Amino acid sequence: MTRVWKWNRPVTVREVLEDLQQERSIAYTTVMTVLDNLHQKGWVRREAEGRAYRYEAVSTRAAYAAALMNDAWSQSDNPAAALVAFFGMMSEEQREALRDAVRIVQGPETREPPQAPAVREEPPEEAREEENPGSAEDGTGR
Repeated sequence: MTRVWKWNRPVTVREVLEDLQQERSIAYTTVMTVLDNLHQKGWVRREAEGRAYRYEAVSTRAAYAAALMNDAWSQSDNPAAALVAFFGMMSEEQREALRDAVRIVQGPETREPPQAPAVREEPPEEAREEENPGSAEDGTGR
């Protein structure tokens, strides 16, 4: 799958073989078998081109990784413990990427944070006296 994703276009067995042979010796039939297995599993689609097939990834590498993680998580008898153990293995950069991903999935906050009711403040004593200067002098409050 790595080679199919790397090319990011439909590829033939021969193209994948030649790419792999730059790093190691591998047989044509091995590459053909692996690509056929990937096709049988639904990870690649293929179209006939003459006597050969062109193979193309059905999903992205990210979607494939997510499916693997989901499969492993769903097979756990204690999914919460599996997640805790997984998070414990993560580097700080991976945990930050996880926080970013959670923010993306949750989307923007739609709820406004609760606000305290408006409190009407009384003006300071000096300001009240200036508003009604006669009230302090005659004691009538008028």
